[in-house]
Amino acid sequence: MKRVVSVSIGSSRRNHVVVTEIMGEAFQIERVGTDGSLARAEELIRKLDGKVAAFGLGGIDLYLYAGDRRYTIKDARRLAQVARITPVADGSGLKQSLERKVVHLLADDPRVRLRGRKVLLVSALDRFGMAEAFTEIGAALCMGDAMFALGIPLPIRSFRTIRVLARLFLPIITQLPFEWIYPTGDKQAQNTPRFEKFFEAAEVIAGDFHYVYRYMPPRLDGKIILTNTVTGEDRDELARRGAAWLITTTPELNGRSFGTNVLEALLLAITGKRSGELSGDDYLALLDKIGFSPRVENLQRAASAALSADAGTGDAPGRAGEAQAAVAASGEYPKRC
Repeated sequence: MKRVVSVSIGSSRRNHVVVTEIMGEAFQIERVGTDGSLARAEELIRKLDGKVAAFGLGGIDLYLYAGDRRYTIKDARRLAQVARITPVADGSGLKQSLERKVVHLLADDPRVRLRGRKVLLVSALDRFGMAEAFTEIGAALCMGDAMFALGIPLPIRSFRTIRVLARLFLPIITQLPFEWIYPTGDKQAQNTPRFEKFFEAAEVIAGDFHYVYRYMPPRLDGKIILTNTVTGEDRDELARRGAAWLITTTPELNGRSFGTNVLEALLLAITGKRSGELSGDDYLALLDKIGFSPRVENLQRAASAALSADAGTGDAPGRAGEAQAAVAASGEYPKRC
């Protein structure tokens, strides 16, 4: 059995292990959080180097892109360099290829119809390919980099502007301590609504789930959430707040959508390649061969089904049932799609 381990500087509360078979081969896919500690992440990578098939870097990007330019985050490079034998993936290759493809794939899908919608992308610098894809399908795009990374109430609505800002500021941002610009450790479990009017104005809320979760408002009625790295508890919370649809660019494995770093590390383990030896087209071709596809889930229908099942068996409601029951008790019924 091949073992793929995502070493994340995020919260250990989100740890998860899946054993699955892909193309006739058994894999153990594991996410291990270090609660914001780079030192513990280094120690774990050093301990497992050469003993696992591939590492994912979770909770931190190694590379950020702006068009054809690539910038390396200093703290992530420090982690990646600890692995001397085992290949390391940060997910940026899939962000540039898979996430772009998913936006185009669902542009005219009758369930969600992303084309032309009002989109809040919480960070375009982290999802440059996704931002470009939304622009290509005519979305009214609001990019929240200044708001959610820097706390400045300045929405960015022009893709040309974000391209210029990326080339100006990424050389500086990538040298800062990563925790200054992104929630790590227990901060990922905190929800402090900010800039609520931008969430309310959007039909689609897209991008990194930790940014979405940290700042989302109490109600998300009718919203489409396009993200990944979603646990069962995250899914139930989105349903409780009234979100209509959940799209994850990475597939669901045993109730969990892992991050792009995990999926990219898995592809490296399957092929025996190292990061940089596979192109975006290679990743997409391999995903098609495996049969992986994005998750598109009607959250309110799923919550209603769970509530009905609980009522039918007479058992106490499960998490999804509890979420829907709480909404019903409040008298605030979410909009349906």
